Amino acid sequence: MGKVYDRIGERLRRFIDEQPVFFVATAPLSGSGHVNLSPKGRSGTLAVLDEHTLAYLDFGGSHAETLAHLRENGRITLMWCAFAGPPKVLRVHGRGRPVFRDDPEFAEFAAAFDDADGPGVRAVVVVEADRISDSCGFAVPLMDHREDRTLHAEHFGRKSDAEFRDYCAAKEFNGASIDGLPALPLPLPPRSA
Repeated sequence: MGKVYDRIGERLRRFIDEQPVFFVATAPLSGSGHVNLSPKGRSGTLAVLDEHTLAYLDFGGSHAETLAHLRENGRITLMWCAFAGPPKVLRVHGRGRPVFRDDPEFAEFAAAFDDADGPGVRAVVVVEADRISDSCGFAVPLMDHREDRTLHAEHFGRKSDAEFRDYCAAKEFNGASIDGLPALPLPLPPRSA
């Protein structure tokens, strides 16, 4: 049933592009630390850069667990489920790194997202795949995608960059994770040119 792939070929790329939501899992090295699992779904915020590299936009929120775990150890898994069409679950295990707004690479990576890049972006997360595999997905329910939620983009779209920096600084778990690991650099750096 399941298969391991040596690359993200055209068929897998199409599958990834067709899914309206994906999930990101990370964990700290400490056995007593908290595993994090986050849904992602803003349209256009994930890009397959090449056969082994993906990237997604990391937006503002109340936590920065993924950023903290990636800064500590780089381990990450991305997962997509087919909620429509033939059943499939696709996982990309790999090494991730946050590219923060003041990094010289930030503008280059952000350019891959066209109109999806905008207010509220904290970083671009870049993932180098080291294992790409699928499984049957027979137990995943069939669900209809009605539409994207616009609340997040609208909320941050009303904030100036200075207000967004203040928002990030005011959130308890942006500068450090719930386990105390360094997460988002604060004050939030301005975007590199």
